[in-house]
Amino acid sequence: MHPVTGSRASVPAMGRAPRLSAERVRTPPRMPAARPPIRSRADAETVALLHRAARVLIEEVPRLTDRIVALMKEREPAYRSAVVDPHEVWREVHDSLSHNVRSLVHPKETRESARSCAWRIGTDRAAQGFPLDALLHAYRIGCTVVWEQLLETASKEDPLGAQSLVHVAADVWNFVDEHCTLVATAYQEVERQLSWHRENRYRIIVAALLDGTARVSDFPEAEQVLGLPERGRYAVVALEDADAPCRTPHSVEVGDGLRTVWHTAEGTAHAIVLLGDGDGDGDGHGHGDGHGHGDGGSVSGPGRLMRGLEVPPGARAGVSPAVTGLAAINTARRLADTALRTRPAAGSAALLEERYPEALVVSSPDLGSALADRMLGPVLALESADRELLLTTLAAWLEAGGSARRAGGLLFCHRNTVLNRLRRYEQLTGRSLDHPREVMELSLALSAHRLLTP
Repeated sequence: MHPVTGSRASVPAMGRAPRLSAERVRTPPRMPAARPPIRSRADAETVALLHRAARVLIEEVPRLTDRIVALMKEREPAYRSAVVDPHEVWREVHDSLSHNVRSLVHPKETRESARSCAWRIGTDRAAQGFPLDALLHAYRIGCTVVWEQLLETASKEDPLGAQSLVHVAADVWNFVDEHCTLVATAYQEVERQLSWHRENRYRIIVAALLDGTARVSDFPEAEQVLGLPERGRYAVVALEDADAPCRTPHSVEVGDGLRTVWHTAEGTAHAIVLLGDGDGDGDGHGHGDGHGHGDGGSVSGPGRLMRGLEVPPGARAGVSPAVTGLAAINTARRLADTALRTRPAAGSAALLEERYPEALVVSSPDLGSALADRMLGPVLALESADRELLLTTLAAWLEAGGSARRAGGLLFCHRNTVLNRLRRYEQLTGRSLDHPREVMELSLALSAHRLLTP
């Protein structure tokens, strides 16, 4: 009710459910100032009758509390939940009724305490995750009960005069609207704080797993907050998007049925992907290494992840091998970053298990550059056209498995032309392509030149 008339309706409070330890409000939101009062249409006689009826209700607060609590449980399923303590429900309804029924008699003195009670209920319920619509429904149940009781009490004293209480009905619902608005505002403010807290905690935990600063004692919380089991099998995807560095990584499809947690920092997004339990490849042959590193073609491992990974045009991705346990995610992240540095084509991903030679080169760029200079120095010193011709021929010959005929097919030239170019390489460098070790070094040198040359 409006404080000018002294007419106020009761507002029940809901029960106090057990608090979740992670849901803490660091800074309780401040209650907004009360709205200016609206002048009531009720005359002095009606207000006096309302005051007398309210004084009777003050003595009836315990009985009214019983009735309201029973109606709340009957009409609102949330109050029948096992997590709601019935004793706390009764106590808070009683306290709320006491504040608000007394404010019918002393509106100016009790208005702020009644508003504070509503505000506190809203903040508490938000922290508990209790449904806001159920809370507001409880307020309206309480208001209806008190209004009916006021009419009944006034009618016993003055049957004709009680009819004039219709003039304060608008004040009653103004009061209800004000307090429901307070409850909803408090609830939403706390919900925003808790949402920020959860999202921030989420980011902190993911970042700690990826950068290796997470402690063993953090793993239970990581499992609870992220839904990632401590002993699960994981791979990490590193995504770099030069065309859209601010792209939301959650829009990148990783694969059906794979639990994925994204984190973005310094222009690179990382996804922690929970894999299945299988370790075999597509033919059913296992290739695990004992440390949780599954085969690249694993049906439930990185191979499956690669098949389901949709890299946006212009972006590149690197995929780590499988690892076991949250403690190994930092290792997987570093391996995914290494796979990304092997320069997959735009719109595609590199699976590290398929690019170990390139990974070795980018992991030690100084050694890679030295090897390129040792194996390719005289070739790199040639004129541009000659240099590219020899480099292309060497790469095609290696891709063809050392077959000059197949290399000629790739280059659209005769096998003898390929052989002549290979002999020229040997003459320039003093290397022999008949020696497996030098062929291996040449392969790494070509990768180093391709990956490390600006």
